[in-house]
Amino acid sequence: MDSFDILGFLSRRSSVRSYDSEEISGEEIEYILKCASTAPSAGNLEAWDVIIVTEEDTRFALAEAAFGQAHLEQVPVIFVVCSNYVRSMSRYGERGILYALEDATIACTYMMLAAHAKDLHSCWTGAFDDDLVREILDLPQHIRPVALLAVGKGHPSGQLTERMAIGEHVHKETW
Repeated sequence: MDSFDILGFLSRRSSVRSYDSEEISGEEIEYILKCASTAPSAGNLEAWDVIIVTEEDTRFALAEAAFGQAHLEQVPVIFVVCSNYVRSMSRYGERGILYALEDATIACTYMMLAAHAKDLHSCWTGAFDDDLVREILDLPQHIRPVALLAVGKGHPSGQLTERMAIGEHVHKETW
């Protein structure tokens, strides 16, 4: 794959908030998880975990925890990507909290791109009540939910979101 191909692949991905009820296969879920497991991580500690949510009651509860975001009710699977502080803090102390958050976000990004590679659609949802998600999923204290990644066969809007010019993000040598 040359650089043009990867840029085109990335440019065609978009967040989708309308889904069919059609389930995604176990093979597709496994592929997404295998891709996540290739993500780089601080000290190779892989300080992330994921809860796969397919049950309707739990999806509805997560949608409520996400301030009523209806796409979480429609989608057949939600990958709740979490940081696992214990794994990284065991080596890096307090700085390990940041590394665990970074590990989880990189793994989630790989999952989102893996779904796109399988012609599935996704939406990274970061707006939610952490404590309510923690309660719904019975998460231990050292686990922090970072993203609710909705994945399924969706209905993209057909319009790509306009992006900022690269120059708006880039600084040379200093700010």
